[in-house]
Amino acid sequence: MVSLRNSKNPPRIVFYGTPDFAVASLQRIMEAGYPIAAVVTAPDRLAGRGLKMSFSPVKEFARRHELPLLQPVNLKDPLFHNELRLLESDLQVVVAFRMLPVEVWSMPSMGTFNLHASLLPQYRGAAPINWAIINGEKETGVTTFFIDEKIDTGRIIYREAIAIEPEETAGELHDRLMVTGAELVVRTLQAIESGNIPARVQEEVYNTESMPLKPAPKIQKDDCRINWDDEADAVNNFIRGLSPNPGAYTELKTDDGSPFYLKVFRAQVEIVPHSIKPSGIICDGRTYLKVAVRNGFIHLIELQPAGRKPMNSLDFLKGYGRHFI
Repeated sequence: MVSLRNSKNPPRIVFYGTPDFAVASLQRIMEAGYPIAAVVTAPDRLAGRGLKMSFSPVKEFARRHELPLLQPVNLKDPLFHNELRLLESDLQVVVAFRMLPVEVWSMPSMGTFNLHASLLPQYRGAAPINWAIINGEKETGVTTFFIDEKIDTGRIIYREAIAIEPEETAGELHDRLMVTGAELVVRTLQAIESGNIPARVQEEVYNTESMPLKPAPKIQKDDCRINWDDEADAVNNFIRGLSPNPGAYTELKTDDGSPFYLKVFRAQVEIVPHSIKPSGIICDGRTYLKVAVRNGFIHLIELQPAGRKPMNSLDFLKGYGRHFI
């Protein structure tokens, strides 16, 4: 049983997070009336062509709400640990942040829990939303769990499932899970505060012998190239799973054989027999551009040529259609 600092007062929380996905949870924690002892986020960095200083979305939120802010470069730094001890927090909440060292996650009396964007133990790792769509899953969800020594393996507190829509992109699913996850974080806080915590080891929740686990490693640039030798649904899932970031890419051949680099963010599947070699292009130069795959065609609906902004296929064909006839 996790001990309570003072049953009459809500626990003081240190919140860890960096991207937009974490902001929704931090906001809901505040709306639920939990005091924020401090917010921990990534250090500022130079970004963009002008190399301007960039703040994380969590830092922007924390500054607007005048929350105490910590931005450690090294999470194992004893000075950072001392700052945490001085906060006298009861509980730590982690949403989309780096792996915490044991000296940090074991510090508060009520523990440290994490929100993960999958139904653990499936899709442990850095990119669960992307991989769930790439693999053609029909369902995913969010999980809260107590952090332990290994990545995404701690005792599960709550899980909540949602359906993945047939043409949903990773970006769209991200936004829905962000809202669902924020509510689950508050529900988890309430359970921990009450002392009634339904924490279970992951092996009790999921039978790995009957269904093997699927990992969700960080996606590298080399992982994003479209394989036109796949079947249509697999290619479409791949495009959806990488949209909008980091974006699936390909090199199509123009009418003179030159390579044409572009990213694809949205597509449509056409299942039809044909004799065209995979990656072959069918285009009328004005209204459609489709690429052959094993069992049909992939219609390119939203795409981005190198050095240009994303655009729909009709706008793309106005400028480039003559190269693919």
